[in-house]
Amino acid sequence: MSYLYYDSKTGNVQRFIDKVVQITGWTAIRIDNTIRIEEPGHLITFTTNFGQIPAVSDEFLVNNVAKIYSVTSSGNRNWGRNFGVAADKISATYEIPLAFKFELSGTMEDINQFIDIIKNQYYDSKRGSKKLDIA
Repeated sequence: MSYLYYDSKTGNVQRFIDKVVQITGWTAIRIDNTIRIEEPGHLITFTTNFGQIPAVSDEFLVNNVAKIYSVTSSGNRNWGRNFGVAADKISATYEIPLAFKFELSGTMEDINQFIDIIKNQYYDSKRGSKKLDIA
């Protein structure tokens, strides 16, 4: 069983997570800045303010980074090089492998690709692995 920890502002990440959970049955928990997780898992967040890490995601990571296996971010391709860049910044700052980037709430292809990545390419606790950096 995979655990997904997510942050959603406009509902795009929430819709993405809802579809993933419907297909997989994985556990998804919406984060806040006070949560302390017990089960390791994957962070799914969004990019805000033209390329910034959302404050809630950043605060969550300060307290839980040791239990986060990968990071995924939504974004909007209209932002050009800043598309999903929160995932890049989180990956670099917290040394968490970058799993995936998707636009808005993701397509079915995005959802299936994300599930495949989590199930088959990074399903264990080998933090620091670069094998996920395919986004």
